[in-house]
Amino acid sequence: MTEPVRLAKRVAALAQCSRREAEMYIEGGWVRVDGVTIEEPQFKVLEQHIEIDPHAQLEPAEPATLVLHKPAGITVDDARALIREESHADDDSSGVRMLKRHFARLVSPLSLPDKASGLVVFTQDWRVKRRLEEDLDRIEQELVVEVTGKLAPNGLALLNHGLSFDNYALPPIKVSWQNETHLRFALKRIAPDRVERMCNAVGLKVVAIKRIRVGRIPMARLQPGHWRYLAGTDRF
Repeated sequence: MTEPVRLAKRVAALAQCSRREAEMYIEGGWVRVDGVTIEEPQFKVLEQHIEIDPHAQLEPAEPATLVLHKPAGITVDDARALIREESHADDDSSGVRMLKRHFARLVSPLSLPDKASGLVVFTQDWRVKRRLEEDLDRIEQELVVEVTGKLAPNGLALLNHGLSFDNYALPPIKVSWQNETHLRFALKRIAPDRVERMCNAVGLKVVAIKRIRVGRIPMARLQPGHWRYLAGTDRF
């Protein structure tokens, strides 16, 4: 062989399969070139050693959905850069095989204020994106909010239901004291960026906000700046 050829062509010859099947092996992370996993079918090879994982499965690579513990003080867009191999949670129990392709074309359908920390969802799956956007009013988000100041009389009841902003009455939610400095918000139909204004309206100043759950997906022990996959069986 004197001219480089596409890796998919070499794999098709080695595996005695079609070019499309060879591309599926490569895109699935099952092919190594000189010991390095290559996921691009168009990668050019010449005389390198090519091997196909003996456990390779001939199936298309599914779009990934993952959750990240966003640190406070950065935007959701900037937090996307934290999703890389070295920040993958050690205790990820999803069973999803990490692929480089999972780090591309990620979108985050749920907003979170820059000053807030906590659970952020990133996905490549249009079905997940549509679910989080179209059904957002039915998905409960849980926040822990650190506050200072003196709560106004009947302030807790107002947080649960009774506040109005810009001629719009906020829907009822669940707000309770977690301890003497932290409130727990379980809310639907109210975006997290409204929480600070709500607290200010009842005499409290917000020190920190952390989102710890979206629907049935908890943040659990996920550390700041780390991420994990959601399994195909996980549901919001």
